[in-house]
Amino acid sequence: MALRNHSTITEFILTGLSDDPHIQALLFVLFLVIYLLTVMGNLTMLLVIRADSHLHTPMYFFLSNLSFLDLCFSCVTLLLKDLLSEKKTISIEGCLAQVFFVFITPGTEVCLLSAMAYDRYAAVCHPLLYSQVMSNQLCVRLVLISWGLASLDAVIIVLLAVNLDFCEAQTIHHYTSELPSLFPLSCSDTSINISILICSILLHGFGTFLPIIFSYAHIVSTILSISSITGRSKAFSTCSSHLIAVILFFGSGMLRYLMPSSGSFLDLLSSLQYSVITPMLNPLIYSFKNKEVKGAVKRTLGKYLHYCTG
Repeated sequence: MALRNHSTITEFILTGLSDDPHIQALLFVLFLVIYLLTVMGNLTMLLVIRADSHLHTPMYFFLSNLSFLDLCFSCVTLLLKDLLSEKKTISIEGCLAQVFFVFITPGTEVCLLSAMAYDRYAAVCHPLLYSQVMSNQLCVRLVLISWGLASLDAVIIVLLAVNLDFCEAQTIHHYTSELPSLFPLSCSDTSINISILICSILLHGFGTFLPIIFSYAHIVSTILSISSITGRSKAFSTCSSHLIAVILFFGSGMLRYLMPSSGSFLDLLSSLQYSVITPMLNPLIYSFKNKEVKGAVKRTLGKYLHYCTG
């Protein structure tokens, strides 16, 4: 590997969230609970959407893909064994692999959030044409395009890391390997790498965020034109969950990758927000006020209990 030929170190040391053994134990319990809730919540969403025919619609097709991504993202970033390890090390190859997956999963997720915004626009603004606009073929294409764009972006990002030289500094002031945390450790000139990273994030981030803005501008305009208060409330409820997920994910993700990395508490907080907290909250956000999901969960549990007792 190219990075091996230029670097004198073979592994990095992660500082993690704390070096106090007692705090590490508490954090392990906390993040174990978060991880279990994330897995249970997203698996439940996947199984319920799969099992209930009432949820075989474009919105829930995108939501099932989002749940799958959140499962993958939490497995990549939340390494519980490191919370109890006295020395948290990761090989260069492992670090590069983590950088790749840390980009491809959220990169695909922002594309999906953009596709979901278009789906909500079609549902609210063009309800009579919704089934024609959001065909099964279009939904599958949007998901494949999301994975393709994120994969291309992740490869570019990994190539930036491969070309870095690491000579002496090997301590990453973070709990996971992220490219902004690697730049301060490099003994090579990283100005071009940082510029390419910022351009990539801006193109990918704003390229997916602008369609969301345009979609919701039309959605708000349509909702305000509805004379019935009940109709307004119903139209808004179909979009509110998605809007909350967008704000949580985009806000913390853009803050992490557009602000200079300093190893500060703010860096850790923004990373924890989009990589740990949001994947746990997404199933709750999309089911808390969603009567269709609640009804599907009851029907699925009813079928399961009937099967077990029968």
